[in-house]
Amino acid sequence: MARHFLTGAELTAAELNALLDRALELKAAPLSSQALAGRSVALIFQKPSTRTRISFEVGVHELGGHPVVLRSDEMQLSRGEAVRDTALVLSRHVVAVGLRTGPDSILEELAAYSSAPVLNMLSARHHPCQALADLLTLREAYGSLEGLRVAYVGDGNNVARSLAVLGTIAGMHVAVASPAGYSLEDDLSLAPGARGLVTLHEDPREAVKGARALYTDVWVSMGDEQTAAERRAALADYRLDEELLDAAAPGAFAMHDLPAHPGEEITAELLYGTRQRIWDQAENRRHAQKALLELLVTAA
Repeated sequence: MARHFLTGAELTAAELNALLDRALELKAAPLSSQALAGRSVALIFQKPSTRTRISFEVGVHELGGHPVVLRSDEMQLSRGEAVRDTALVLSRHVVAVGLRTGPDSILEELAAYSSAPVLNMLSARHHPCQALADLLTLREAYGSLEGLRVAYVGDGNNVARSLAVLGTIAGMHVAVASPAGYSLEDDLSLAPGARGLVTLHEDPREAVKGARALYTDVWVSMGDEQTAAERRAALADYRLDEELLDAAAPGAFAMHDLPAHPGEEITAELLYGTRQRIWDQAENRRHAQKALLELLVTAA
């Protein structure tokens, strides 16, 4: 039976730690693995992408494989073909399937009928591959993740949720600060055996106390355009800037999954300054995802 990666909760603490170890090895020697030699991976994009597409496409190539990039308008899914039928066909040709989509139900149905591992490249509720890159970035900076406090400031969206899910597997304390109506759910479903802690805050300065990194995401995500003005007004006090970073632990740095909108959720001074590891995060998508592909394909 294929092993899928839909929310990040599929990993144990030991597996996550080993995956991050392996990602660091692959970053040091990007062409050292040929785990996908002679094999292909389907990458389905129902949502626009920059970092996800480039990191997966290049990563599959570096592992010796062939990335088969499929856009919605190129597939029969756009003409009503069943997700089940698509899964059954893809399983006959590729060793893994990545899907970047909207509703999580599409991802779950694809996984239910695919005999090849399915990877969540983004869905409405989860962005676990981004969280792997985030943890890799923190691991590079601090060595151990156990007990590390990270503050996420802004909309309690899929990025915040995945950071909480995977961060707690690693034993981290993830503090999430959001305005009323934009917070993560109180009964957030964490992985069985998660060792870390998630705390929800309304005051950003409370959340960042003792934090070793401050994380944010856009105020208006894909699909939120119709409520853009309302969202910007609600989140106006949840901006990463030098002052907020100064309220965190000494040496703390800014993080962002990108794309960024300087002047909204983060200042240009932080985004392009020296107190951030944002561009490391963007690169680390490739290395973390390569380690994930090795794990899932080997287990399949």
